Amino acid sequence: MVKAVVGEETQLKLIEDRLIQSRLPVQVGLVIGKLSSPLDRGFVFDLIPTPPNDAREPACSLVETTAKDDKKKGPKSKSQASADSSSSSSSSSSLFIDNDWVAEHARQVARMLVGGMKVIGIYIWVSETVFKNSTITLCQTVKGVAEAAPLLENDREERLLIHICYSPMRWTCRNCTWTSNITSSSLRPCDFKMGRVITSLQTFKCNYNFNLRLPICQESASNIQTLSDVLRQGISHHAKELEDARAVIDGNLVVSDEPSTSDGVHEVELLLPFMKDTYAEACSRKDVLGVLLFKGSVCSFAYLNSKEPISQAVADIKRDIISSLQSRLDIICDEAYGDMGQTEDVSQEASDGISTDKPVPQLVLQLLRKECSLSFPRRVFVPWLAGTYICDYLQPSETLEVLKDHCVELMSMEAPSDASTILELEKEAPSLVTKPFWDVAIPFNSASCSPLEKNGNDTKEESRKKSTKSNNLNIVGAILFLLLSIAVGLVLYVVRGSKT
Repeated sequence: MVKAVVGEETQLKLIEDRLIQSRLPVQVGLVIGKLSSPLDRGFVFDLIPTPPNDAREPACSLVETTAKDDKKKGPKSKSQASADSSSSSSSSSSLFIDNDWVAEHARQVARMLVGGMKVIGIYIWVSETVFKNSTITLCQTVKGVAEAAPLLENDREERLLIHICYSPMRWTCRNCTWTSNITSSSLRPCDFKMGRVITSLQTFKCNYNFNLRLPICQESASNIQTLSDVLRQGISHHAKELEDARAVIDGNLVVSDEPSTSDGVHEVELLLPFMKDTYAEACSRKDVLGVLLFKGSVCSFAYLNSKEPISQAVADIKRDIISSLQSRLDIICDEAYGDMGQTEDVSQEASDGISTDKPVPQLVLQLLRKECSLSFPRRVFVPWLAGTYICDYLQPSETLEVLKDHCVELMSMEAPSDASTILELEKEAPSLVTKPFWDVAIPFNSASCSPLEKNGNDTKEESRKKSTKSNNLNIVGAILFLLLSIAVGLVLYVVRGSKT
């Protein structure tokens, strides 16, 4: 459990001034930072307000106590009534929070963060009295954010709740934990102070190339695989393989677990252990219809506190690689389901062929009759705070203007005005190709067709039969010529023998 939290003083003071000038009675948003298990400490980099929802309504507002609640307290004297009326604006108010909207904000912001940066909780700008009236509501919001943006490291049920009180002005931090139920005891205070956090971070960078070969098995009642299903299983399996990879940092194999002391960007290379050929194993299975080839490169960044061990940077790089692949798949799925104006029969769409102009993660792979290819979004990096970077993902048809909109809407930051500051480091964006089994089993076959596909096979079968007959005739002719030669030789031998 986190016992102490340090916030980036420069950034948090700017946020405090902005909130005071806004004169808003309440605001909710996300806490961006890191919960360090080795140090039992939390680090806060920034606070990002949750934008209004699609109806332009704020994500958080104050609600007054209903008359029904007042009646439960019994009648009041005139003196009590006059005293309560002066403080009714605060004591009778509680928070209403659109939990689903805040959780969706957390899910999309989590995609834009790199290794060593996570959504680690929420903050609330509200008076002390309203805060006390709304602790259960706030805990429910924290839990929703944790489920939408997991930390991916044996995700513990622990997040931060930062309360910024304006009457009087005060910052407090609480550790929010939960099991099956949320109660008032789910919040526990922890030490909070401000200091230098971001400027002391160390930067690690890795360019990771991958080549995954995932089998497409025959369909059964319990085995109906869509493209997204196969990819999610493959990414999860590769995450386990990546855990065993050794790391080389700045040309040196990592063998110790000491903190890194050198400055600058540290180059990381991951070395996977020797493993059996899953491609050949997949092709040897009797129920395989094809193979899904998923390959490309992932550029990853991770930021490490100067007191954390170097092994934490390696772990953050590995998690960032897997998170990046999962985020790209989520983006494709989100767009595919959003573009579906009406439900279509998957089998009919598959039999008519596959359009590569739009993502098709909902298609059943066992029904594919033709080769399918799909390009994934590419990852770009945007300057953030004090020399650090966040990321975003662009489809092949999208431009940097989309990235600028995401920065303003989701991260509440100014869009980068100079495009040259945006890093496009991925040489080959991830892509996938579905290969029918016939192309896999017979690589020298120039035709690109599935064993289930009969179109054009009759012509190929006839030519194959003609070729077989021609070969048989050649063999028979050679045998006859050999026998004739032997017979002629015997005749000549007999004739010469009779003359002698």
